[in-house]
Amino acid sequence: MPVLPIVVAAALALGIVLVTVALTSRASVDPVQARLTQLGSMQAKNLEELELQQPFFDRTIRPLADGLSAALSRRSSSSFTDKTEKRLAMAGNPGGLRVGDFLVAKAVCAVIFAILFFLAFNFLLNTGLLLAIGLGAIGILMGWNAPEFWLGRRIRARQHAILLSIPDALDLLTISVRAGLGFDAALAKVVEKMPGPLTDEFRRALAEVRVGKARRDALRDIIPRTEVAPLTNFIGAIIQAEQLGVSISKVLQVQSEQLRIERRQRAEEAAAKAPIKILFPLVGCIFPSLFIVILGPAIISIIKNLGNAG
Repeated sequence: MPVLPIVVAAALALGIVLVTVALTSRASVDPVQARLTQLGSMQAKNLEELELQQPFFDRTIRPLADGLSAALSRRSSSSFTDKTEKRLAMAGNPGGLRVGDFLVAKAVCAVIFAILFFLAFNFLLNTGLLLAIGLGAIGILMGWNAPEFWLGRRIRARQHAILLSIPDALDLLTISVRAGLGFDAALAKVVEKMPGPLTDEFRRALAEVRVGKARRDALRDIIPRTEVAPLTNFIGAIIQAEQLGVSISKVLQVQSEQLRIERRQRAEEAAAKAPIKILFPLVGCIFPSLFIVILGPAIISIIKNLGNAG
C-alpha cells in the first residue's frame, strides 16, 4: 500500500484544520484601535515597513480568508444569511464568527471530511476507487453539516446556562431594587456580580441604553438572541410594567417566586426521568455482565458433562 499519498493527504488535512482553528479562534479586534496601537508603539518610516511588521497571518492568510468569506456571503441567499446570523447570535457569536467566516468553516470541513473518507476507504480498506469517490461525496455532505451540529450544541448549551442562571439573577435583581436602586443600576449590579451568558445579554442591553436606545427596545432585542421562555416572560412583564406604570419591585418579586417554582418543578421532572434513563445502561451493560458471571460456570459444567456422557 503506498504510504506517500496518505502522508501528503494527512499533512494537507492537518494544515486545513490549523487554518480553520486560527480563523475561528481569533477574537475580534477593532482595526482602528489596532492601527493606532501600532502607530504608537512602532517607529516605522513608511507605510510599507509598517505593513511588513505585521504578523504573517495578518498579511497573507487573513486577507485570503476575508476574500473567500465575502465571496461565499455574496453567493448565499438572504434567508440563509439571516438564519445563520440569528443562530450565531443565539450561540453568543463564538470567536467573533461572522456569516462569511461560518461559511468558510463549513467549506473547509467539507473538504477535510471528503479527503478523510476517500483516503480511509480507498487506501486503508481497499474498497475501490468508485466506491471511495462516492463515500467521499458523502463525506462532503457530512463535513458541510458538521459546523451546523456544533453550532446547535453551542446554542443549546447557552440556552441551558441562561435557564439555570435566571432565578439567581432575578433574586439579586429583586433584592437590589427593593434596597433602593433603580432598575438600570440593579441590572448593572447583576452584571457585576454574576458572570455568564445571561449577564452578557444584560451588559449589552445596558450599553445600548447608554448610547440612547430605549430600555424597552434594548430588553426586547434580547428575546430573539436567546429564545428562552422564562427570560421572554420576564422581559415581557418588565416592559408591560413600565408601560402601565406598575411598581417594578412587585413585578420582580412575583417573577422571582414564579421562577423558583419552575426551577423546583424542573428538578422534580429530572428526578422522575432518572430511573428511566438508568434503565438503558442497566439492561445493556450491567445485566449481561451479571448473566455471564452467574450462568457462565454453569454452562461450562453442562458442556463438560455432556461431553463426558457422549
